[in-house]
Amino acid sequence: MTAMNATNDLFIAGLTKDYSGATGPVPVLKGIDLAMNRGEAMAITGPSGCGKSTLLQILGTLDRPSAGTVTLLGNSPFGLDDRALAKFRNRQIGFIFQDHHLLPQCTVVENVLIPALAGPGTDEKTESRAKQLLDRVGLSHRLTHRPAQLSGGERQRVAVCRALINQPVLLLADEPTGNLDRVHAQTVGKLLLELNTENNSILLCVTHSTELAEQFPRRSDLRDGKLVEG
Repeated sequence: MTAMNATNDLFIAGLTKDYSGATGPVPVLKGIDLAMNRGEAMAITGPSGCGKSTLLQILGTLDRPSAGTVTLLGNSPFGLDDRALAKFRNRQIGFIFQDHHLLPQCTVVENVLIPALAGPGTDEKTESRAKQLLDRVGLSHRLTHRPAQLSGGERQRVAVCRALINQPVLLLADEPTGNLDRVHAQTVGKLLLELNTENNSILLCVTHSTELAEQFPRRSDLRDGKLVEG
């Protein structure tokens, strides 16, 4: 377990999230504290509706907390205006979802390059990195294929490469193996951890899969709105 202090690469303190209900605020997150550094990986488990995806959405700056502190490499993203926040998200955070969300009209390599197109743009170096990532996950022979020509496991591997193309500090995975059979789930889980180490990023993975969670060096349960690590 990483000791908590404001010098950690990812530092979260007292994070809360309330939603409006008919009779008043409905608390979902009730004081999340977490510290992580580059190269670390954590799996977060918990029952449906406990707030796991809400936590990832906040850490991904797609939602704002009701209270608390989030800093990434010393930067507080929620103090940024919308344009600066979008740039921060694109450069510093990578997303992997249960549904791969690949664009059907684009080739495999084009799908991987999409975050770069939306941010700093592409050049020979970026295109080379995309091909290197795809080679790393065993898809160098699929560069010009479209998603419909791939298996479920192959599509999710493309999604992993897409999340890493901008070399993000924080990699967020929301049920990344939820739609895969056991063999493909094991492959994707192993790749996530290996690529996280190789890219020196921070990996947070929300999952219902005990088998996937057990592959992670750090594990937490989200219980009653708080993280319990063990």
